[in-house]
Amino acid sequence: MAKSKLVEVNKKIEEGVVGGYKKIEEGVVGGYKKIEEGVVEGFQKITDKFVDNYLTKEGESVEEAKERLAEEQRERNGF
Repeated sequence: MAKSKLVEVNKKIEEGVVGGYKKIEEGVVGGYKKIEEGVVEGFQKITDKFVDNYLTKEGESVEEAKERLAEEQRERNGF
């Protein structure tokens, strides 16, 4: 009997530790993903603005300019 109670208590401790770890892990990973998304979105806005101001040709959209620049880069690199 004593052994089975010890097993039950150990199981409850295990569940508590694992549950706590999972909550911490989810919080850390979720926080990292939010930061990452914010950084990527901020960088995208900056690059779009730069391309719009300095690299677009007359009547060309930002996306069209990016595609044109990517194609020029591939040609320079021989791909």
